[in-house]
Amino acid sequence: MTMNGSGKPNRVLITGVGPITASGTGVESFWSGLRAQTSPVHDVTRFDVSDFRSKMAAEIDDFDPLDYMEKNRARRLNRFGQFSVAATRMALEDAGLDPSQMQPERVAIQMGSALGGIIQAEEEFPKFLGKGLKSVDPRLALGVFCGAASCNVAIDFGFTGPNSTNAMSCASGAIAIGDAWRLIRTGEVDVAVAGGIEAPLAPLTYGAFSLIRAMSSRNADPSRACRPFEKDRDGFVMGEGACVLILESEAHARARNARVYAEVRGFGTTNDAHHMAAPHPDGDEAARAMAEALKSGGVAPQEVDYVNAHGSSTPLNDPTETKVIRSVLGDRASEVPVSGTKP
Repeated sequence: MTMNGSGKPNRVLITGVGPITASGTGVESFWSGLRAQTSPVHDVTRFDVSDFRSKMAAEIDDFDPLDYMEKNRARRLNRFGQFSVAATRMALEDAGLDPSQMQPERVAIQMGSALGGIIQAEEEFPKFLGKGLKSVDPRLALGVFCGAASCNVAIDFGFTGPNSTNAMSCASGAIAIGDAWRLIRTGEVDVAVAGGIEAPLAPLTYGAFSLIRAMSSRNADPSRACRPFEKDRDGFVMGEGACVLILESEAHARARNARVYAEVRGFGTTNDAHHMAAPHPDGDEAARAMAEALKSGGVAPQEVDYVNAHGSSTPLNDPTETKVIRSVLGDRASEVPVSGTKP
């Protein structure tokens, strides 16, 4: 392990944010959207959902890729790729970093996505059935895999450090940040571009999640459909979006007098080895992940002031997650504020 001058692992700071969300794109717009306390969830407008159990989504209505890249580049990328590049550009600008002035080999790119560019495949498949292979966009193979997120960012900004996009579904963005934290902490890189990208709003992809009853069917009240930890919860609401963070070693950030949003202190990851869509009821492995995160960050459970929960609003997840939080925080669990980003 490469240490800093004090002989300890590098501290990892967050210095830039690039959000693309239904509540707002860019730091100021996103913050204004949050402060408005108005849900952006509404009836799906992109495709016909009349035969689906769920009929709502968090659509981004104001994203224009030409605000972030040249027209020719935008045409070569699907929405997933556009989100990846645009969110990164915003995050770098927010951090005050100029890619041309950075050491490219000392910059990592770590992204996460559950479904990558799958909707491009969904759009191209009818062409294939109707007119054959020659009618299919030749860029399809380069745009659908999840790794297109980090690869397109590397190409656009010239960063040549460690590059990866994991596809671990709901946890993918958090895992990307954790992987970036490790790379900076051990001194392999000075800066990391890390975050999550998702662009899944197309009929078959959306319908697949509606089919397994993972999504809420409270269609009459879309803005209140996702209700984690409530007794009448019935699932999440699908959305699209991206958020990229710029992580830096403390030394790198201090040397350029960067504004700092927060510090990433620790990270832990485990798995239940149980089921593709349901947590193990005992919650032991999730609790171990939380305990490992606290341990690696040198934080005691009694020091925790807030928990950002997975909060999927599904019947199976929320009771288990409640058990996990109580297991880790003990008697303080009922006093510590808990909320989730999904709703």
